[in-house]
Amino acid sequence: MMAGMGQSMPEILFWGLVATALMTTILQAGQGLGLSRMSLPYMFGTVFTPNRHWAYIVGFLAYVAGGWLFAMLYFALFVYVGQSGWWLGAIVGLLHGLFLLTVMLPLMPHIHPRMASEYDGPTSRRRLEPPGFLGLNFGTRTPAITLLGQLVYGIVLGAFLPA
Repeated sequence: MMAGMGQSMPEILFWGLVATALMTTILQAGQGLGLSRMSLPYMFGTVFTPNRHWAYIVGFLAYVAGGWLFAMLYFALFVYVGQSGWWLGAIVGLLHGLFLLTVMLPLMPHIHPRMASEYDGPTSRRRLEPPGFLGLNFGTRTPAITLLGQLVYGIVLGAFLPA
């Protein structure tokens, strides 16, 4: 498996970047159109800095790095099961999105240094709104936009990464 990964690393990075760019475009378009107030790059960036300007920049870089990391994990899964395809990528993308919405977003207030929790509320240090279950605190369409972004991410990787 490692030999296959080494031979395909440029492909993984390329398609990981394409998939991340498409997913980010969908999520940011959802935010720009008022369908969701969630910005994952900003949320990640504020883990590292309280400065709003730098949070977007640092968060975007961390988000792209995360997109590459997940592309490697998707590829490893495709190699493990011995196949890939847009349909398998779609399934993995939807599962990934469901995990993000049901586990990771509700966990964020407990690990994010600047995010308030739904139980304790904001403080002078923890001012970011918690996403809540399914990210619903950021709008009722947030789950749909998030799942659409993850679906497209998985479809791209499944369609273009060889198993």
